[in-house]
Amino acid sequence: MSNTSNTSGSQSSSNASKGKRKDVTEDEELRPMDVLREARAQLAELTGMEAESVSSFERTEDGWTLEVEVLELVRVPDTMSLLATYEVSLDPRGDITGYRRVRRYERGRADSRTSGGR
Repeated sequence: MSNTSNTSGSQSSSNASKGKRKDVTEDEELRPMDVLREARAQLAELTGMEAESVSSFERTEDGWTLEVEVLELVRVPDTMSLLATYEVSLDPRGDITGYRRVRRYERGRADSRTSGGR
């Protein structure tokens, strides 16, 4: 039984040393910037690709939904590099519950779809 408490303590120490966020209780809310940082970090860990930007995010009944722009393939010239938009779902604590690629495009191409009501 003491191994269980030691394991739990070592996991807490491990998470703290990795710079993870503090545990959030059910009545605490994450700030939007914390959600964005966590989502980018978790997506990078899952996919192996760094997020370039977050193009949208919103709070939902189930947590958060974000659209994250990711560099998928570097090409020369840079305007020919391939980027992708990933839709990322997070629970209220900021943990990723799912993601999917919704779009892939060349960096130099203008977006043909309208966004943001424009």
